[in-house]
Amino acid sequence: MKNILGLCFGLSLFSQTYAETQYHPPALHLKPLATFSVDLNAPVWELGNTSDGGKRRIIPITGGSFVGNAFKGRILNNGADWQIVDSKGLAIIDTRYLLETEDSALIYLQTKGYRYGSTEVLKQLAEGQDVDPNKYYFKITMQFETSSPQYAWLNQTVAVGSAMRLGKAVIYDAYTLQ
Repeated sequence: MKNILGLCFGLSLFSQTYAETQYHPPALHLKPLATFSVDLNAPVWELGNTSDGGKRRIIPITGGSFVGNAFKGRILNNGADWQIVDSKGLAIIDTRYLLETEDSALIYLQTKGYRYGSTEVLKQLAEGQDVDPNKYYFKITMQFETSSPQYAWLNQTVAVGSAMRLGKAVIYDAYTLQ
């Protein structure tokens, strides 16, 4: 009981202090980063139920491109989406792949996110049909790593993307959070 009262008192103090301050966290703003087109032209490896989380599938990333105001280049044929699909069709995205900019800088990219929709829409996507991306949810977060001085700002950038699956490709518009 003593701990609960202490927690309530602490939260009360926090809310009073926050309400009384002249400062507030800055609002988030999205700034366009680039459009990514990720090629998925190799067979998918279906590992099946590897855990209670769902079915593991590995989708090779075989290439692609990215174009934006701050950088552009190609996606190298060396990555994959190590996704889990649960019993309701939710795909838990976990990609890792390598970008090469036009000026030969290498940038490691990892995305995490979710794709889900109705059973019918997910079936159409699995069959490779083009589906209106407004009929399903497909959002990602992005984390970059590079040793290139020109692109070092990516190492401390929070980025997000809104994606769609088109046949054997994933297309997404990426934004940095400002």
